[in-house]
Amino acid sequence: MSGMSHQLQPAMKTVVAIAASVETVVRGKHEQVLLALVPMIAGGHLLVQDVPGVGKSTLAQALGQSIGASYSRIQFTSDLLPADILGVNVFEVATGEFRFRRGPIFANVVMADEINRASPKTQSALLEAMNDRRVSIDGTTWELPEPFFVIATQNPVEYAGTYPLPESELDRFQLCMGIGYPDTEAERRILNERPVRQHAFRLDPVASVDEVLEVQDAVDSVTVAPAVLNYLLAFVQATRSEELFEVGVSPRGSIDLLRAVRAWALLQGRAFVVPDDVKTMAPYVVAHRIVRRGSRKGASRSDVNHIFEQVPAPA
Repeated sequence: MSGMSHQLQPAMKTVVAIAASVETVVRGKHEQVLLALVPMIAGGHLLVQDVPGVGKSTLAQALGQSIGASYSRIQFTSDLLPADILGVNVFEVATGEFRFRRGPIFANVVMADEINRASPKTQSALLEAMNDRRVSIDGTTWELPEPFFVIATQNPVEYAGTYPLPESELDRFQLCMGIGYPDTEAERRILNERPVRQHAFRLDPVASVDEVLEVQDAVDSVTVAPAVLNYLLAFVQATRSEELFEVGVSPRGSIDLLRAVRAWALLQGRAFVVPDDVKTMAPYVVAHRIVRRGSRKGASRSDVNHIFEQVPAPA
């Protein structure tokens, strides 16, 4: 924990315990587990874009169980309605009154599986709740629990039956990442340990939801030197002036990048951000927000690295 202040040591201990717990069921994916923790401790949301069967649901469930949080999973389909996510007022004959029946969005960790299989209207219902952290039904507002963390997955857009997420909705996700296939030895352990009931696991909590909220507060205490902040800002500005891009990083994107690099520094055992933290996190935070001119596709890692070649790093 080099460079870790006394105030941040409990937060670091918490995130190390959560990561170790998740890695007991998500094998051979240390970096991906740490990346998934970034939005959780930075107060954001995660979009996982990968092929089916690589452990996206397992990752979400393990995160929820590791912090003793309420967890729900929503399978997005073409006929899913906003009320199926948010909840609905139900008339009770016995009382003659309407009672609000909460939907699965009312959980600390929400797994939104295959989000791009639902209609844009249903997608918007989820994304509005993610942004506002509250739900309004028939004029009454209901607060969502804290912490509130959405892990959404989407299949590659070339898969049948998908509705691509528009740029304004992609911007609501702090990080976008893939999980990838395990290496041979990790897959061997998976086959030996959980060959049949892959998702039948139960993890004991290693942290409480209150401790996660304390970690989120601690992220704000990670120091960002003026030179590093200028480096981040220069990168963001460069994405907006780059001829290859039609849409650069939004102000919300720059805020998410700053919080992400703070969270990443904490996960690395530091109380301060270094320039490499910005370079490490940028592809995951900004690539899905950038639109390439003419193709309407997001940026690639090489596109992001191309921008960094134009921005001198601080000494």
